[in-house]
Amino acid sequence: MSYILSVATVAGVDRRSARLIPSLAMRLNRFRTFGIAVLAFAAGSLLTVRLYRTAQVRADAKRVFELRVYHAVPGKVPALSARFRDTASKLFDKHGMQVVGYWIPEDAPASDNTFIYILAHPSRDQATKNWEAVRADPDFQEKIYKQEQSPAKLVEKVDSTYMDPTDFSALK
Repeated sequence: MSYILSVATVAGVDRRSARLIPSLAMRLNRFRTFGIAVLAFAAGSLLTVRLYRTAQVRADAKRVFELRVYHAVPGKVPALSARFRDTASKLFDKHGMQVVGYWIPEDAPASDNTFIYILAHPSRDQATKNWEAVRADPDFQEKIYKQEQSPAKLVEKVDSTYMDPTDFSALK
């Protein structure tokens, strides 16, 4: 501080004014620090909001989910699982159908004869078109349809339910 006072005195500034210079410099330094902190907070907030919105699942408002429950011939769930793993999943991919997941119930008796999966479709109309394409596919006709028409069939009944996500659903 004495250096600033001596420089200020040489420059023709009185002692009182020379003491204000460091005080003013400290205030400006505080404002600059405060400004940087506010700017960093604002940037962090904007980045957080951007990342949060990116993490949310977004979809077309017409998107529908299809819950399909297969009631298998008792004891045929492993064979039905293999069919979906080896054949049906490839047909779904080929025809633009998005599988959300496959499930087998944990508890008997459902675990012996139930296979569940969910598909996501861009719209109900697209779901209809996709299913028509799958059923017309030669691989479906050869590997699935023919087997289901024979005594070696795996499925007794299929329940299909189309579902719209709620506004508070994590998956839309």
